[in-house]
Amino acid sequence: MRKVRIKELTHESFSPYGSFANLINPNSIKIGDAPIEFYRDMVLLNLGNNNQASFSVCRVLKRDLVIDLTEYHNFSGEGTLPLDGDVLMHVGPATPEGEIPVDKIEVFRVPKGTFVSIRPGVWHHAVFAYKCDYVNTLIVLPERTYANDCKVCKLEGEDRIQIVED
Repeated sequence: MRKVRIKELTHESFSPYGSFANLINPNSIKIGDAPIEFYRDMVLLNLGNNNQASFSVCRVLKRDLVIDLTEYHNFSGEGTLPLDGDVLMHVGPATPEGEIPVDKIEVFRVPKGTFVSIRPGVWHHAVFAYKCDYVNTLIVLPERTYANDCKVCKLEGEDRIQIVED
């Protein structure tokens, strides 16, 4: 089984896969001053040709830190917001149909309250609860993407990936 180390989320390291912003402690351009501060356009999410966003919750329970499933969406990005705990998220670069970039998968620690926008085609799957029993995660996708634009692949044997800490 391949091993991959957890990376801290930085704009430089995550830029091949998408973008992110801390929504609880924003640090970006704002309009207005206290008592009303508006932090505008912090993260953009490509919804493809579907202009209707669907907001879902994925509750992830503590489990072994082994990546054995991965997925991608051809026609839209995906937004992920851990609400009540930090998570570990794996990502891999977009590839041609049928090619899973097992040797290029990276894992990032995403602090709670940080919205991550993944580009179309980027490999990913459900996040892992990090140092807690469970995390509720807001998922933003075009409606029914899970049914009509979701290619899920199982990693088996030596292709599975063990997440390790430094």
